[in-house]
Amino acid sequence: MTVALVPEGLDGERADAAASRMTGLSRSRVEGIAAAGGLLVDGVPVVKSARVRGGSLLELVVDEPRVVRPVPQLVDDMRVVYDDADVVVVDKPPFVAAHPSLGWTGPSVTEHLAAAGFRIATSGAAERQGVVQRLDVGTSGLMVVAKSEVAYSVLKQAFRDRAVGKLYHALVQGYPDPLAGTIDAPVGHARTDEWKMAVRADGRPSVTHYATLEAHRAATLLEVTLETGRTHQIRVHLAALHHPCVGDRLYGADPVLSQRLGLERQWLHAVELRLTHPTGGHELQFRSSYPEDLRRALERVRRD
Repeated sequence: MTVALVPEGLDGERADAAASRMTGLSRSRVEGIAAAGGLLVDGVPVVKSARVRGGSLLELVVDEPRVVRPVPQLVDDMRVVYDDADVVVVDKPPFVAAHPSLGWTGPSVTEHLAAAGFRIATSGAAERQGVVQRLDVGTSGLMVVAKSEVAYSVLKQAFRDRAVGKLYHALVQGYPDPLAGTIDAPVGHARTDEWKMAVRADGRPSVTHYATLEAHRAATLLEVTLETGRTHQIRVHLAALHHPCVGDRLYGADPVLSQRLGLERQWLHAVELRLTHPTGGHELQFRSSYPEDLRRALERVRRD
């Protein structure tokens, strides 16, 4: 249990935000504790969105965390596209996590790098050391990992400042209207599924830009850029437009179309990554081709 007085500087803050800043726990972890009744203000359980007052007694009942133990293991299709003393950029195949986590038993990028002999930064939680960005398990494409402590700090700030260029391609069902636009809708955890996200009024600000590259009878190929980097952001925003990524059954994709195209995951690929080198200051830019399953599905859509 953590017990502390709310500092005056946090007067008026949401309870989950205040607890996160006071304890160092992630906002999502605090949200889970609050949902279980473990977030108390002056002895009374409160919801995460409650406002706190300076001088109030905040209590956080924290269970002993289960430990994630990384297991180095090589991933056959993982490709290192750039490597130096500060950063390593990989082209991540699908069905690989960015880092090990509770509930995930498959391979991860960081475990592959460990097995391949790469030494990465030790900053960050033990299971995600060196990780400055993440891709969903089912999303393929480019991802950078910090190798030096300086690179970790600089890149984390660059991502916070939106100074890193990330370009995605997504094949979505139907025809978005308009064919290009911006989705500005807050994203938070879904109330019904701990693994799912949703557009929610009390979610975190999230902005996605999209433009049409190709329009076909059954689906549309989009170019997508992000102003923010929330969990599942692209998938949630496109589903909110009623145009989910093809193959993305978690967010309402047509299972019949998914099966016809031979897709077992969402058609979403991190195709380009642009960043300023954290110590050298020079620009780095990388491109990634579509993996075979996405390429094959797109060809079938083009033929129909």
